[in-house]
Amino acid sequence: MAKFEVVPAEGKLLKKFLRLPWKIYAKDANWVPPLLGTLKPFFTGVHPFLQHGEILPYVALNQRGVCVGRIAAVINQNHTRIHNDRTGFFGFFECVDDAEVAGALLAQAAEAVRKRGCLSIIGPSSPTTNDECAMLVDGFDSPPTFMMPYNPPYYSRLLEASGFAKVKDIVSYIIYDTTQLPPKLFKVAEMARKKAELTIRPVKMSRLQEELLKVKEIYNAAWEKNWGFVPMTEAEIDYMAKELKKILRPELVLIAEGQSEPAGFSLTVPDIYQALIYVRSGKLFPFGFLKFLLNQKKIRRVRVMAMGVKERFRVRGIDAVFYAETFQRGKELGYKEGELGWVLEDNLIMRQTIESIGGRLFKTYRFYIKSL
Repeated sequence: MAKFEVVPAEGKLLKKFLRLPWKIYAKDANWVPPLLGTLKPFFTGVHPFLQHGEILPYVALNQRGVCVGRIAAVINQNHTRIHNDRTGFFGFFECVDDAEVAGALLAQAAEAVRKRGCLSIIGPSSPTTNDECAMLVDGFDSPPTFMMPYNPPYYSRLLEASGFAKVKDIVSYIIYDTTQLPPKLFKVAEMARKKAELTIRPVKMSRLQEELLKVKEIYNAAWEKNWGFVPMTEAEIDYMAKELKKILRPELVLIAEGQSEPAGFSLTVPDIYQALIYVRSGKLFPFGFLKFLLNQKKIRRVRVMAMGVKERFRVRGIDAVFYAETFQRGKELGYKEGELGWVLEDNLIMRQTIESIGGRLFKTYRFYIKSL
């Protein structure tokens, strides 16, 4: 009799799929439990990604019916349409330290995307690069920052044992004291602001739908040539905006306008993981919200989630303006640390810019690939 079996996470098994991380990370003080309310929409037909993609969840059950691993095969029709590379994805991967279990899960995901015409599989992508993605391979000594992945060190070994290889690394940087940024940054920012004739302003929450139109335009134009990028649909951007609105500080969401058109935007959010790490249940209600509120004062970090500039406005120092404005505003709001990520490993211009303002390499994450 087989030691375990891999089956679709349907019906009651979906609960085992969602709750498995509490077993994997039971003794890991750096793990930040996910909020189940943010995960369920991917599997209940609610999330707008499902309008153009498929997420097929599986669990590995041992002989006693205990869940010992999970994975989801992901098909992203928009990625296929844009990149024309017949690539499938896997995500939501969690597993005990057992190469056989991991191998079976990865094989199941690979077979699922192969049956749908894919020639390779990349991951982790849960479910896209606009969501939580990649696997932590360096920087296990501290908790993750908001919407950045975290996993045990042995995960990379499990993937490599199953024939997966690195396809791309992404990195994040940390500035531990944003009140001590180099004076040169502010000088460059002021010169750039005047030379480019830019207006930098915070988003107007009272006109959010109008502002979102500008963000959509900038986002899809600024990132279109990035590795792995797939434009977000209007429904996906609206959904993300609705979710982020719960934690946004409008002062940290900046829009650059030049020559009567939107030129760039920067999205920075408080690192609510510094408070959510104390909500061990994964549920805000009824008691989790109280724990979150009691620990809100421990939020001292912001995460620069996204920063983009339209191509014709680049090499004008707009990024310096964004950094200067963001961290000055953050200082006024009481934040003293800044995490900047993620950044593609070969985006040398952005990496050099971040390092020039005091950013230190913080964590490294990896996408893996396997040919089918």
